[in-house]
Amino acid sequence: MTYLRIRKRVSMIRIVVLLILAGFTACSSGQPANDKRIIPAADQTAAYLPLLTGKRVALVANQTSLVGGHHLADSLLSLGVDIVKIFSPEHGFRGTGDAGQTVHDGIDILTGLPVISLYGCHKKPLPADLDDVDVVVFDIQDVGVRFYTYISTLQYVMEACAENDRRMIVLDRPNPNGNYIDGPVLDPEFKSFVGMDPVPVVYGMTIGEYALMINGERWLNGVIQCDISVIPCLNYDHGTEYDLPVAPSPNLPNHQSVRLYPSLAFFEGTNVSAGRGTPWPFQVFGSPSLKEGLFYFTPVSTPGAALHPKHENHKCRGIDLRKYLPPAGSFEQLNLGWLIEAYKNTENKTAFFNAYFDTLAGTDLLRKQVERGMTGEAIRKSWQPGLSKFKLTRAKYLLYD
Repeated sequence: MTYLRIRKRVSMIRIVVLLILAGFTACSSGQPANDKRIIPAADQTAAYLPLLTGKRVALVANQTSLVGGHHLADSLLSLGVDIVKIFSPEHGFRGTGDAGQTVHDGIDILTGLPVISLYGCHKKPLPADLDDVDVVVFDIQDVGVRFYTYISTLQYVMEACAENDRRMIVLDRPNPNGNYIDGPVLDPEFKSFVGMDPVPVVYGMTIGEYALMINGERWLNGVIQCDISVIPCLNYDHGTEYDLPVAPSPNLPNHQSVRLYPSLAFFEGTNVSAGRGTPWPFQVFGSPSLKEGLFYFTPVSTPGAALHPKHENHKCRGIDLRKYLPPAGSFEQLNLGWLIEAYKNTENKTAFFNAYFDTLAGTDLLRKQVERGMTGEAIRKSWQPGLSKFKLTRAKYLLYD
């Protein structure tokens, strides 16, 4: 039996063991057998606490890392786990930083633990960062969109653990956009921190499943593999509607913004505002140069959008999507109509796209297709070969129906 097959078999055995442990946790914690509430992995303490006993632990965490309403760090410290440090992603450990804002190292005032930022020029833990660490626990709520940077942080941490022979445990959480797969698959030429792997914009996997795919497809630098364990959620499947209990970042404040984000984030690569600097980020869009639209708003510097939001202090004309529901009643694909219509209705088309759009889309083809006047249906048809190939890859790593 080859080394790779042995590693794959060991990984699958570990997942099965953790599934059994997770089920035991639900029973031993007094959870009724017929209770079908979704239980994130972090709430199944008995499933992963034995893996941390006697170990020096680092957490990759933010404000979404909760256990029954308490932060994971507080929960583990109260159980006597030796937490030595915290790694924080974009927006920081407490989740208050603006998009793109530099997040600095520091000390968490509530726990006294050192916090090392994994955003900015230091996206990957250094060997020195792991010298006093035996195991890294990753617990961050993702939203299932390629350019949302938490999966890039996941990949860099996995890579650092693999290179420095450290074990990693991923506490899985549901994906609020996990019910569909859509968008162009990333062209490696456009690889960046907002898109590292050949996956579509919406990939329909939890962060635990995504970690298994990174490992299994050998997407880590040098095709190495990480010693990784995934603690799965209970009572979750990819058709489950899941409303996040905590905002995953400052500009995704509610369920509507999370569901609209995959479609409206394309406007970040244009001269159209996606509502940053308003009370409704990623629920409205508009621009001073749009010729149509019945809704008006004026972006201003606010917490979460303090770094001069697009069209700051200028009146924008556009569309209000706060109460929008798709025709099918649920979100099942990207809405390209908003991007296409905004391009058609902008006064100066040469200024519509900026240099960031191709990076965000993971390809230059989408921009060219919109500029050529292709319909949303025709554009989506061009994605199908890549999506079909990705779905075969994805299927190998699914933990949930």
